Amino acid sequence: MFGSIGMPELIIIFVIALIIFGPRKLPELGRSLGKSLAEFKRASTELRSTLEEEIHLEEQRANLEALKSTTATTATTATAAATASAAGAATATTGASPATAAPAPTSAAAPTAPAAAPTIHSVEQPMKTDRSA
Repeated sequence: MFGSIGMPELIIIFVIALIIFGPRKLPELGRSLGKSLAEFKRASTELRSTLEEEIHLEEQRANLEALKSTTATTATTATAAATASAAGAATATTGASPATAAPAPTSAAAPTAPAAAPTIHSVEQPMKTDRSA
């Protein structure tokens, strides 16, 4: 921005500051300037570390989501393979074509309950007796 500031320029700046602020205020201004620069540096470092930590956490979240989707895809593929295997086994045992074989459950997470056997309720009717005779 200013280019290279050499020793003569620094001496001129120091003399001007000494004339403007005086010998009593100059050390106090130097201390406050040093504290301000140190505080600025600390805040910059803290901001940088916070941003790096957030980026790292976001990368971990992305990796976890990718792992979950890969696992879900693998589980779906395994379920599809099991379904195809079950259909092939049904074809081999029944002699039916895969299109007519009973479909296997499509979701390993939610198996279907077996169909309940129909219940037969017998209702006893009173015997009719012929009393007309």
